[in-house]
Parts: sequence; C-alpha cells; structure tokens
Amino acid sequence: MAIARIALDVPLETLFDYRVGDIAPVPGQLVVVPFGRRRDVGVVVELAERSEIADARLRRIERILPLDPLPADLLALIRFCSDYYHYPFGQAVLSALPSVIRRVRYSGPNRQWEYALTRAGRELRADHFPPTAPVKRRLLEELLTTTAFGQAQARALSDRAPALLRQWIDQGWVEKRPAAVPVVAASQPEQGPELTGEQREAVEKIAATFGTFSPWLLDGITGSGKTEVYFRLIEAAVARGSQSLLLVPEINLTPQLEARFVQRFPGVRLVSLHSGLSDGERCERWLAAFAGDAQVVLGTRLSVFTPLPRLGLVIVDEEHDASFKQQEGLRYSARDLAVFMARQRRVPIVLGSATPALESYHNALSGRFGHLHLSSRPAASPPQIRLIETRSKGQTHAISEPLLQAIRERLARGEQSLVFLNRRGYAPALVCGACGWAAQCSRCAARLVWHLRAERLRCHYCGHEERLPQTCPDCGNQDLRGLGQGTQRLEETLAGIFPDARVLRIDRDSTRRKRSWQAMRDDIHEERVDILVGTQMLAKGHDFPKLTLVAVVNPDSALFSADFRAAEKLFQQLVQVTGRAGRADLPGEALVQTQFPAHPLYQALLRQDYAAFADELLAERKRSGFPPFVYQALLRAEALSERAVMDFLAQAVRSAEAHDKTVTLYDPVPAPVARVAGHYRAHLLVQSSARGALQRFLSNWVPALAQKKAGSVRWSIDVDPLEL
Repeated sequence: MAIARIALDVPLETLFDYRVGDIAPVPGQLVVVPFGRRRDVGVVVELAERSEIADARLRRIERILPLDPLPADLLALIRFCSDYYHYPFGQAVLSALPSVIRRVRYSGPNRQWEYALTRAGRELRADHFPPTAPVKRRLLEELLTTTAFGQAQARALSDRAPALLRQWIDQGWVEKRPAAVPVVAASQPEQGPELTGEQREAVEKIAATFGTFSPWLLDGITGSGKTEVYFRLIEAAVARGSQSLLLVPEINLTPQLEARFVQRFPGVRLVSLHSGLSDGERCERWLAAFAGDAQVVLGTRLSVFTPLPRLGLVIVDEEHDASFKQQEGLRYSARDLAVFMARQRRVPIVLGSATPALESYHNALSGRFGHLHLSSRPAASPPQIRLIETRSKGQTHAISEPLLQAIRERLARGEQSLVFLNRRGYAPALVCGACGWAAQCSRCAARLVWHLRAERLRCHYCGHEERLPQTCPDCGNQDLRGLGQGTQRLEETLAGIFPDARVLRIDRDSTRRKRSWQAMRDDIHEERVDILVGTQMLAKGHDFPKLTLVAVVNPDSALFSADFRAAEKLFQQLVQVTGRAGRADLPGEALVQTQFPAHPLYQALLRQDYAAFADELLAERKRSGFPPFVYQALLRAEALSERAVMDFLAQAVRSAEAHDKTVTLYDPVPAPVARVAGHYRAHLLVQSSARGALQRFLSNWVPALAQKKAGSVRWSIDVDPLEL
C-alpha cells in the first residue's frame, strides 16, 4: 500500500492522501506530515494502493510518533461521534487525544514522579519547622494529607518546593517513585457495608450480564447507596481481569470519590482524568489506561474517549447532569457515547441518578434499559422536606423567620446548615433609584453583576468587568443600590445575623484558587464551619456527616422559564441539594422557600416522588411534541452584525426547501441572550419524529451549509441540544 489516508485537525470533512515512502504505518498510527507551510500530527485512517491526486502533488509522511496505534474500537467510536454530531472527523479524533501526544516533537512518554513521606517523614509535625518557614510547613501538610503529590503540585505550591523535596530526599524524609499509575498504599482496606436487599439485587442482576451489552438505569433516592453498588460491580470486574470506566459530571466530585475508592481498594490501580491535571499528568494517565495498567479510570466527560483494551464495565454517575454535554466545538453527550461504546464493546453500562434524565427514564419504561430502583437509605432516613410560603411571612433579605429559627437550632446543637442559592455575586443588578439606570455590559445583552469584595461589576457571560461606579453615570445620583440576591450578599446577611457562626461561601468565585475547594471540604468535614452558603457546586455527590439542614431560597424563577426543560432541571436540582441533609446518623431537614407551595413540582418534592413527577412531565412532553418523543438539532450562528446572522439563517432555511416532510424547520429566532462579547446570536431549530429522518436530513444539509459563503458568521450544529 503506497498511500496513507490521514485525518488532520482541520475543519474539513475529508481525509488527506500522503505517500508512505519507506515508512510502514498501520491504521491508527500517529504520524507527522507536512501540511501547507507547517507540520502537523495526523492519524492514519486507512491505506490504499493509489490516490486520485497526481503523484507529483503528493507529499511524504515524515515520521511515525513513538506510540502504539490507536485501537480500531476507539476510532470507530470517534467516527460514530463525528457522524452523529456532524463534526469533522479529523478535528474529532485529534481533540480526543492528550495534547502532549499531538505535538510534532513528541518523543515518547516522559516519566512523571510523585513524592511520598518515608516512615521518618511521617513522624514529622508542622511545629518541627519555625513559623518563619511557611513553605516547609505547607509542603509537609500537603505530603501528610495528599495521596499522590506530584511535580506539578509541588511547583503550584511554591517555587521553592521542588528544591525542598530534593533536600528532604537526601535527609531520608521523602521518597521519589514513578507515578505513571497512581497506586495508593493504605494500611488496611476499608470493609464495605452490608448490602440492603435492593442493593444486592442490583449487583447480582448487573453482574450476571458481564460480557454482554446490557444497559441499566439505576435510580434511587439520594443516599440510597448507588456508589456502593458501583464499588461492588467494579470489584467484580477487577476480579474478572477487566477494566472499568466510571464517569462523573464534575471535577469537584473526583477527589472525594477517588479517596473513597483507594481507601476501599488500596491494591487496585486507579487513574483519574479531568481538566485539573497538567498536560503531562493527563498524558501519563491516559497512556496507563491505554496500556491496560490502570484497572479503573475515573473521569469527567472527555474520559469517554480513553482507550481501554480490557473494558468490562461502564458506569455513568449522575447521568442526568448537563455537564456530560459538551457545549462548544464538538458538542457531544458523553453519556450517550458511553451507551454506544458499551454496545460496541459488548459490556454492561449503568446509568445512575436519583433524578434520571427523562430520556433515560423513558428508555427504562419502554424496556430499552433495565430498570433498578433503590427506595431507602441504608444508614439514615431521607430528610424531612417542608415548604415555607413566603408571600405572607416576613423575610430578612430573602431569608424567612422559620428558616432563621431552623439555623439557630442547628447552631445550638453543633450541627451544620447549608443555605442554597444558585446565583453567585453580591447582587444580580446595580441600579439608580433616581433615574432607573442599570449597569449593563457593553458587549452583551445582559446586566453586570455586582461583586462586593472585589468592588467590581462583572459580566457572567463574556467575563468583562469594570470598577464599581461611585455615582450614577446618567444623573450623578450617589445612592446606587443592588437589586436581588447573590451568594456574597447572602453570606454577608447570615454573618450579620449570626455573628458568632463560622460562615463559608462556596461558589465558582471562592474556589478559583487551586486546591481551595479541597481545603474548604476539609474544613467542613473537620467541623470548622457552621453555615455553608453555596451554589450548585454543593448540590450533588457530597457527604457531610454533620450537615442536617438544607435551606433553598428563591427557586421560583425557574418555574416561569421559556425552556421546556426548566421544570425537569429544577426538580433534579432540588432533589439533589435537599438530599445533602442527614446523610449520616443525624436526622436531616430541608426547607424550601417559595411563593407557590401548591405548585405540582413542589408537591412532588414534598412526597419525594420522582416517578410520579417524571410520568407527568413525559405525558406533557408527548402532548406538546418535545423530546424524548421527537428529535432535535439546533443551528447556532453568531456575528458582529445582527443582520448578517439572520440573513445566514434565512439562507439556511432556503437551502433546505426540498427536505423530507417528516422534518420541520422553525423560523430563525434570537438566542435568549441575544448578544455576547459583541457578537449577535440566533438559532434555527430542526425537529423530526424520527431520529433516522433527522440524521439523513442533516447529512445532506450540513455539507451544503459548509460550502456556502458564511462571511463573518460563525455557525455550528448542536444535535440533541439541552439548551434552546
């Protein structure tokens, strides 16, 4: 075969022909090739005897990168992803790989090292070093508490930390070891709890399907022990010599789950993959999984593309979470790709959630998925949920008196409370009471959010920020005030009402610094916090034994959203966050403030009856013609000119005039936030009652759009969109 057809990271749906020369590549091989005036890394997709391109124009492959060929099953998964989401294959396959091995100068794996205290080092305490040596104290604390302390963590801690580590190695306090596959040494493995009857049934039924494609929906109330079912299944997979992939929606959930796992199974080789790793760390762990050395891969969305030669089990935790859907570039759903991969590899897949996505729930009801339910908590009772009607009750800065009284009771008993508000910042708007001026982002169709401590106004869409004005820029009035509540304002209010309480705010602003969330989590577990104020970061996956009260303020706005998924998302969020209360021996209580306590959503929440609420939503979706009873794609477009965007979308409609009549194209409309970062945004919804018909239409329409001159308009296709 004289010709290699190669996928490159370019926005074209084509392969590029190159002469093989003296090199003998095979499909899946990563190679360096000349492309225009530069050199690129590509993936050999297939070999051929001849090319349609003239021999004089063909260029040679320069070299093969020192890496085993990508497996055929991974390439097939990415090909399906490219076809289904209508994204260039070359861009899809290269974006799925670690950035280190996409470099033209890649020369093979670099050995990563980690550092651990020796027996002599573990006897040291912080007071061994004087107060004038804070770096030494912090370094020792990290080594005492961190399971795998690597070179990247050392550099992040301090520029002096690497040199200190070398000194401590010479002094016999620290040992250096290869860290390609993190293996945590624990003195004694932790014994798992006794399974309930429902847990045992779930484990037995799923384990009986090892070696076959078998999709399962595991739904259960919060705290019902879904993680324990995962652990037992992974244990069984390891015993069979298989690898397991455990997907979680957010990076914040990986450290806690990883710590629990390694404490339980200290001899099992686990790697975690997420965006918090350095390029080198991610590459080494990816290679460990590729080589079969890692028995368990715990990771976020992108981990679905990890090559696993001995895959035997796939688990998607919190499968309903929107974080599994990529929202830019290749807009794939990791959950849906995981199901395809499980079918492709003939292995069971478990989708776990207390509040499954309606699509997954519908698949279970229709028999496409097996359905297992956990109805009780093994170690505690579900929290008692109460609704507080706020139209008639007095409130202090959005906090009702019954809620304040409940917090007082927890403080008196030495227990913890969580006050949940899914809006960060101090106030969502800064306004002038004299003339009505409101602080508006100059680049977006959105208001600036007041951030108190930074004394800045920030746009949560484009990142623009500016100083807090002292006077109204329109009329000069000095009495500017913030409207609405954000987590910063709620934190300030609670600190004023409870001056002796230790109040901790947890949101994206307060956790920006590396390892800040880990430090906060330690403070909560070690009872150095009385009241937590938080956003959706705290809504799922966390177990705090002393947390007995969850209070939700201002959830009503989602009831009136134009998004047809709004009720589903709100119910999922409320179930998840109220489920943080009473996870251990202490009874839990959840208070939800609302002006509409009789609303069916809140009544279903009171009963903790997800099934009834989901059945009602499914019936409503069926009557209205919404997913999962129809299939959708969204053509998104943006440009500096509003007219350019709308003209492009109108042209897109005209180009589809001869389409299948089972496919409906709706009129182009502005996006809910019509202008972001100076670009006007609009979209066009395409819908069909048959997935196949929609895909056939897109397969003809998208290439036609790509050939049209879009000018300054940027556009993309979002198949199965979660946000309209």
